[in-house]
Amino acid sequence: MFVCESNWQIINSILHTGLNKTPSIAGTVFLWHLERRPQVVMKLIFGILLVGLWTLKASESARPRRDVKEGDLDIYSFNVDCKVTSRYAYTVMVSRVANRATVSKEVTFDVELPKSAFISNFSMTMEGKTYVGVVKKKEEAKQQYDRAVARGESAGLVRVSGRKLEEFKVSVTVAAHSKVTFELTYEELLKRNLGNYDIVIKVSPQQLVKNFKIDVDISESQGISFLDVQGKFLTQELNNAIQKTVTEDKAHISFAPTIDQQRKCPECQESILDGEFIIKYDVKRETSIGNIQIVNGYFVHYFAPIHMPRIPKNVVFVIDRSGSMYGRKIKQTREALLKILQDVNEQDSFGLITFDHSITPWKYKLVKATPTMIAEAKEFVKTIRDSGATNINDAVLEGIQMLRIAKEERQVPKRSLSIIILLTDGDPTSGITDLKQIQSNVKEAIKEQFTLYCLGFGFDVNYNFLEKMALENGGVARRIYEDSDSALQLQNFYEEVASPLLTDVELQYLDNEVNSVTQSKFKFFYNGSEIIVAGQITDNNLDFLTTDIKAESVESALIITTKSPIANKDTISEKQEYIFGDYIERLWAYLTIQQKLSKAVTASKEDKKTLEEEALKLSLSYNFVTPLTSMVVTKPEDERRNQSLVADKPQEGEAHEDERDFSSHRIVGSHRTSGLPMGLPGLSGPSGHVPSRSNVHSYADLLPRPTFESEDSLIRPTFESGMYFSFSYQLKLQ
Repeated sequence: MFVCESNWQIINSILHTGLNKTPSIAGTVFLWHLERRPQVVMKLIFGILLVGLWTLKASESARPRRDVKEGDLDIYSFNVDCKVTSRYAYTVMVSRVANRATVSKEVTFDVELPKSAFISNFSMTMEGKTYVGVVKKKEEAKQQYDRAVARGESAGLVRVSGRKLEEFKVSVTVAAHSKVTFELTYEELLKRNLGNYDIVIKVSPQQLVKNFKIDVDISESQGISFLDVQGKFLTQELNNAIQKTVTEDKAHISFAPTIDQQRKCPECQESILDGEFIIKYDVKRETSIGNIQIVNGYFVHYFAPIHMPRIPKNVVFVIDRSGSMYGRKIKQTREALLKILQDVNEQDSFGLITFDHSITPWKYKLVKATPTMIAEAKEFVKTIRDSGATNINDAVLEGIQMLRIAKEERQVPKRSLSIIILLTDGDPTSGITDLKQIQSNVKEAIKEQFTLYCLGFGFDVNYNFLEKMALENGGVARRIYEDSDSALQLQNFYEEVASPLLTDVELQYLDNEVNSVTQSKFKFFYNGSEIIVAGQITDNNLDFLTTDIKAESVESALIITTKSPIANKDTISEKQEYIFGDYIERLWAYLTIQQKLSKAVTASKEDKKTLEEEALKLSLSYNFVTPLTSMVVTKPEDERRNQSLVADKPQEGEAHEDERDFSSHRIVGSHRTSGLPMGLPGLSGPSGHVPSRSNVHSYADLLPRPTFESEDSLIRPTFESGMYFSFSYQLKLQ
């Protein structure tokens, strides 16, 4: 029996001394407490050891099993088959695993897929029986899962949101000398970025695989202009395992390294295959109207004109320099700005605003990007230092005012476009801090005249807030990940918007010919990107599809009318032996769902409900796992009961909360055991509390203060906010 407060003081004093003083002094403090209260200190040590052992046991239960002997579980085959038809990618991953042990073993299927992809199928085959995933409305899937948990069953599927990829992970118990086959299918529309399409396949088998193979087939009716295969893990030996065949409109890439080619060293049993296998390619573009394809009553229109003069750009960089940007973030921001300024076109005008609780413009007006002004701006950037709070509202309004004055005083060309690029790493803490009020103020000030792009640096930022504010003002939000290449991420984003070629782009189709058309109006077209519109053909007797293209270029208004023959298109498709005949229909569904979910972010409550209902209907119809649906898989556990798994699709905004909780995993399960989310300086714990650095004297100050309930010498510690354990425990001290 002991008193909570005094014993916590003992722990705190020892930890505080150990972290902030020399080990010898910490030892002296420990001996001082041991001399005066030996029984209490020994009980505490014993209790801490028990908690540590119990913590280790519980955390290990959430990790892949390490007690499996080498060779017991054999991934004897791992195949990836990717078919790309006119930018629409259909990828199937198949993993075959054998349990060669004399007892049952847990087998884990753990792969990563692109964040933009929708899972459309998952199955497990064991002992001649296949268990197939079923896509359901998210609420229904959760109810089914909850019922399973109530029966004492648990889930074992994890989805993690990362930078480019999402993790799909599931485990199942396999009987001795038995095999299991996992099959995962996902679909995505490849986005053209900086002049090429990227097919990204994550390679990480974690062991040598006898039959490892990646097959990629690309079919592009426009013709393939270039193709390249990349991967940081690719050695010269592995490059020899790549076979590439490219014809006028087709390409085949095969990667099938032998066991010896997979080894890290000649005698190693570890695999060198660990990284992204990337195929970059682009298509030929010969006409200004783009490319229209029609198959099975659906059409898709790809529009990316070439040889267009760029439109002058007026850009204001609004840069957060608050105290939370300290260290590497502010350094990388300076590095990125210096590189971006170097690349600003001389036709452009620009401004720089830095902010903490106060607003500091470099100049109070936009300036032309002359060599002299660029050099002066670089010197200003070098002086940027972190300090203070975060006043996002006034900083963005200052940038809007700068653009408005430039337009009203005709400081910029009439045929130019104006954008604001906001970079921040946290929530507003100064000035107006109400998020909805800030969004309203910015929207009212911009009045659809300018475009706002929001870059959220790290995971302390409220991504949902930035996303809505950007979408309401014609832009997009992007997360900048805290990593060694953060400066490069910033530069790449600027490069995407650096060269506008057209504004107010509209692709029009006759109402009596088509319906259910995806987004057809676009504020900008940037060099290296692509506009895609899809829809349904309503007139089965139609011979031609009429299209009007309207846009504004730097020189004049652009108006183009074209008629595309429908019958010939179907014939051409058959001759080209398309991978799957309904690819345009599925492309249309994919694009429609994505756009409806994007519109729902800024829609009114009533409109949001309608948009989500429409997106949900399509998701269920095409068996897509989207933010509105979940895939339910019933997997065999034993003869008495089955286990239900639920696969959700994480969203970028959800990662904000997960990361702020200091937990890297998003688990659909009965308890959380992945990571121990304790608050650290500058990062919040599960409750969202961010400890002030001025109040933190040692890491012991960041630990939750326990309270103890005593009953017949039974100690039950319970923790306040700041940290939680994913298991329950009891300590009985004699």
